[in-house]
Amino acid sequence: MTENDFLPNVYQEFPLSGKVTWRAPSNIALVKYWGKKPVQIPANPSISFTLDTCATTTSVTFTKKEGNADFSFDLLFEGKPKEEFKPKILTFFERIVSYLPFLKAYHFDIDTSNSFPHSSGIASSASGMAALSLCLMDIEKQLDPTMDRTTFNRKASYLARLGSGSACRSIHGSLVEWGIHENIPQSSDLYGTEYPFAIDSVFKTYQDTILLVHKGEKQVSSTVGHQLMKGHPYAENRFQQAVQNLDSLKPILASGDLEGFIQLVESEALTLHAMMMTSMPYFILMKPDTLEIINKIWKYRQESKVPVCFTLDAGANVHMLYPENVKENVQRFIDDELAMHCENGQYIHDRVGKGAVKIND
Repeated sequence: MTENDFLPNVYQEFPLSGKVTWRAPSNIALVKYWGKKPVQIPANPSISFTLDTCATTTSVTFTKKEGNADFSFDLLFEGKPKEEFKPKILTFFERIVSYLPFLKAYHFDIDTSNSFPHSSGIASSASGMAALSLCLMDIEKQLDPTMDRTTFNRKASYLARLGSGSACRSIHGSLVEWGIHENIPQSSDLYGTEYPFAIDSVFKTYQDTILLVHKGEKQVSSTVGHQLMKGHPYAENRFQQAVQNLDSLKPILASGDLEGFIQLVESEALTLHAMMMTSMPYFILMKPDTLEIINKIWKYRQESKVPVCFTLDAGANVHMLYPENVKENVQRFIDDELAMHCENGQYIHDRVGKGAVKIND
């Protein structure tokens, strides 16, 4: 598909008002996307687990207005006005208006909330932009009732990507790939697709406990981090590594190879942070407690033989990944050894989820 495939059909009718609500999950990348081309095209393919508990719920109330000259919207975050979010929404609307021309015909009241701390390395922009895109697509579906489900989902993912790259992986579950890869059928730079190959049952119920080492704003935004890959001395090797790791992941996921999964996922996490530490300017986004947790995980895994591993996004928090059948042991280890390294002892138990859902009011 091309961008032109997402241009709208002629709208049948314009309702005077309405309200839609969607809940979209966050995701955690196993093979990381780091570096992009205009506009929001990934420099390398990636794949992620869709989460379940960590999600954004967004309601959009729309009211027909006079004139189509400008965008008109108000935004509530966690029940309060959030003026600093509005420029990002405006930029998003400007990017997608050619695909959703009804945006200038309505005033929108956007009410959004997270089940997790904002800007703390749990991909809040991914779930947030995915939820908003699904709400907007729900409105377009009312304007064009002939739209089929495949077009709806692909276009929602396409639009979400224009708001936040990784948001395109938050429409579906449970494993979503994004970025053209010659060995993955139907892969696309334009939207995320459900992983098309065999997945062993152990990965379908995988657990993710997010250890909240630092809940404040990240030292450097993901947008800035991606830009630092331009001219990075190790960028091309990194991009090729991601392609190769996706190939390596195929037999691992098919066979339930937990040892291979652990090695690949932890290597990807450390490589992501290595790219930030070797950029110019350079950043260390891990905190001392991040390293303490990683070392304790390694020690615990070696001594107990429990197949638990870690991954990281572009922040200090640690995602602990493990099979469901060891959940009780791992969560006891978290309480006993790792919670002390979390801000206020806080963590979130999550698991692989099934994708976004519509909420009927």
